[in-house]
Amino acid sequence: MKGELPTYTARYEIISALAANYPVTWLTDMAKIHRSGYYKWLNRQEVEDQKNREEDALKELIVEIHLNHKIFGYPRIKEMLKERGFLVNHKKVYRLMCELQIQSVIRKKRRSYQSGKPSRIFDNLLDRQFQHRSYNEAFVTDITYISTPDGFRYLSVIQDLYNNEVVAWKLSKRNDFQLVLDTIRAFTEKRNVYGSILHSDQGYQYTSHHYVKELAHLGIRGSHSRKGNCHDNACIESFFSHFKSECIYINSFETDQELEKLVENYIYFYNYQRFQKKLSHLAPIEYRCQMAA
Repeated sequence: MKGELPTYTARYEIISALAANYPVTWLTDMAKIHRSGYYKWLNRQEVEDQKNREEDALKELIVEIHLNHKIFGYPRIKEMLKERGFLVNHKKVYRLMCELQIQSVIRKKRRSYQSGKPSRIFDNLLDRQFQHRSYNEAFVTDITYISTPDGFRYLSVIQDLYNNEVVAWKLSKRNDFQLVLDTIRAFTEKRNVYGSILHSDQGYQYTSHHYVKELAHLGIRGSHSRKGNCHDNACIESFFSHFKSECIYINSFETDQELEKLVENYIYFYNYQRFQKKLSHLAPIEYRCQMAA
């Protein structure tokens, strides 16, 4: 109907968008709503945002557990979450697993036969000694997931411990060895990595025979975190945390092309513009260039 006001929610959203530039009292008067009603809505939004952030963190942990224990269903994942300090109802775990489109792998009876050589686990060469590393001495790598309107996308990253620079990254629809291999190839195109350490967790991609063979071919020294210990790879976990809170959670995207551009822009910002206290308040590449001068 002509002259009809927008819904309360729409008016609240408009006020929220303009509040940085105009007085809230003036905006609420113009919108014909009570200021107290706007603040109640704003508080509810903050609570909802906090709830969403907590669920995103919980989803990441569920994905990590699933990748390491594919035969676990929601009851066992619930117990593993409890061991890590997350008291979550089994119904919520089931709901989140459905949203993530993951389920346990049903164990089938198989005939007994030799499946070949077992996967390789490297010694933990870093042993959490992340600081005071030389240029090209040690790198860390991992994969994180990104929720999109069309399912999940997976971001693989390799980071130099010398200055926290993101040296290589790849985005894929599949979380598999090919994603890891593509990231390593991009990595070796930029750096002479013979004799360097490449540290990762014990995900199946990083313990496969193909991965071990590729590192040996390139002269890279493999290193693995202890089983189920994310603190052994804390640097890359910290990067992913900043990446999601500073990029993914505050931006919207509809297509893979939009997501890839968003990731590309953030990593450029992170490498060239985002200063870090531990780097004398310089950005990673700025620090590397200054130290080389």
